Order: sequence, then structure tokens, then C-alpha cells
Amino acid sequence: MTLTLRPRLDDKRWTGVLSSAPALVVASGWRVDADGTAHASLRCAGTRGGTAQVTAAAKAPDLAGAARPVFTLDLDVVPYAREG
Repeated sequence: MTLTLRPRLDDKRWTGVLSSAPALVVASGWRVDADGTAHASLRCAGTRGGTAQVTAAAKAPDLAGAARPVFTLDLDVVPYAREG
């Protein structure tokens, strides 16, 4: 699954994406395009089930301090059936 975030309309810029349960959902391939659009690939482990939150953070580039979470995606991971 690919997560695509549109450019922000305020002075903040996308800075990164994190998973609350990296054993279930792994966020990789993070990039921000020149127009401000951000992309991340989300991969889910098919062997375990559970829930995870994927959080994207943003901050103004000229301010010090940590970026703040501004978008959260709640995911339910359901494992594939082992037999038919």
C-alpha cells in the first residue's frame, strides 16, 4: 500500500512517517517531492494480526524542535488463512 500525502497549505512541511507497531506495519520508502507531496510504502506482515497506527509528522522548516503528528491512519492487520 502506498500512502500519499498532499502538500500542506500552511507553512509546515511533511517530515516523516512512523508505525506504532513496526512488527505489523512497516513504513519504508519515505520521500517528499519538490512540490511538497509526500510518499511512503506501507507493508503489512501476513503472519500476525493486530492493530497499528501510522503517524505522519510535519513542522515549519524555520522553527526548532520536534515535528508534531498531524495525520494518523488506523490499520487493522488480518493474517491470511493458512489453509483453504
